[in-house]
Amino acid sequence: MPLRFHFDADTIGLGKVLAAVRDDVTYPGEPGGMVRNRYRPPCPVTDPAALDRDWIPVIAQAGLTVISRDRRIQRRPAELAAVQQHGLKLVVITAKDQLRLWNLLEIVVGQWRAIERVHDEVDGPFIYALTRGALRRIL
Repeated sequence: MPLRFHFDADTIGLGKVLAAVRDDVTYPGEPGGMVRNRYRPPCPVTDPAALDRDWIPVIAQAGLTVISRDRRIQRRPAELAAVQQHGLKLVVITAKDQLRLWNLLEIVVGQWRAIERVHDEVDGPFIYALTRGALRRIL
């Protein structure tokens, strides 16, 4: 299966957990390899410290949906412009409290089917806000 979901550097721990069980998930620096008897290509972003302006076009061009914790992206004009310019598909976990890995996993796995549906059915650019109870479009 081709890559479909990219976990941003701010959710890299979550990306590593899900990449262990899904062959369509990647994160910055992920080397690729066999996952459950299927080959996963390496992540097109090799450096977890890559700047947004550098990785956004690469991930958008690859057609991946990004899962991030960058709640303030709507207030950052340059990043918002990059999302729009490159047609990025972005899902942002918007819970205000500091969440541990387990809490992030609960949110993402609980809404996974909705995330897949958005990836498959909605063209970028978009930003969706993700919470325990909902996935709603904000751009």
